[in-house]
Amino acid sequence: MKKPMADHEFYQTLGLKKGASKDEIRKAYRKLARENHPDASPNNPAAAERFKQVQEAYDVLSDEKKRDLYDKYGSNYEQAARASAAGGGANPFGGGGGGFNPFGGGAVDLGDLFGQGGVDLGDLFGGGGRSRKRAPARGADVKATVKVPFETAVTGGRVDVAVDRNGMKETLSVKLPVGVSDGQVIRLSGQGAPAARIGAAGDLYLTIEIEPHRYFRREGANLLLDVPITPSEAVLGSKIEVPTLSEGRVVVTVPPGTSSGVKMRLRGKGVVDSQTNQTGDQFVVIKIVVSKEISDDDKALYQKLAEHESSPRSQLW
Repeated sequence: MKKPMADHEFYQTLGLKKGASKDEIRKAYRKLARENHPDASPNNPAAAERFKQVQEAYDVLSDEKKRDLYDKYGSNYEQAARASAAGGGANPFGGGGGGFNPFGGGAVDLGDLFGQGGVDLGDLFGGGGRSRKRAPARGADVKATVKVPFETAVTGGRVDVAVDRNGMKETLSVKLPVGVSDGQVIRLSGQGAPAARIGAAGDLYLTIEIEPHRYFRREGANLLLDVPITPSEAVLGSKIEVPTLSEGRVVVTVPPGTSSGVKMRLRGKGVVDSQTNQTGDQFVVIKIVVSKEISDDDKALYQKLAEHESSPRSQLW
């Protein structure tokens, strides 16, 4: 059963006072209908309900007979109309035959509001009976792939994306968040193909391809960097400079007796995790490198060292 409306609530719905002119009613309706139309506020139940109230108020106040009954009887105007019809009087809301038509006579063509023709109210309000709810035709989704420089993927930034929307090739400037991953798909709402008429545009699904870096590689939110050192630096220990993506070069201390493959952690110098918003670490991976060009003096020194050192394999088998 329809909930009765308070006296003059229709006027309040349109932001008007009783006695407003036809022109004022029409202007108020056009403004509110545009603001609250489902296409202007998709997925907004409050706006859809407000749009429905605005339409109902206009249907009554724009029709002289309906408005006269409403001004006299307030929320009981429908009962007064039925009583009049039952008493043999003419249908005060126009049209042949009996029965109350709550939407007859005063509706404005929505094409007049939105530049489109013939929109069925059942499509907008989900009315029962012969009118079925049909969402406006939506534009097609578009898929695209973009190659992203390694550092841009880590720190975030803008990239140019070539897309094909309804046969039209365009270039979009897209801002990427920090920490995007290789193979990640980002959904950009409303950046797909436009609708043919009044529906919303489709979405753009953007697949990320991260270009490799000359030095760094990535494991989740952590960065890994292979750093070559000499045998003497590994045996005696040393201080070495290593690059980072966030703070330039930093000095790392290599302890004496460091073996190849050891990972040294630089906390907080990795990638921001998009899920947890926590920053990963950078790991310096030690690689002991022997020069291919060794002088006779160097060979002699290595020979003396070999006479004194024991094989680490003797501790394994």
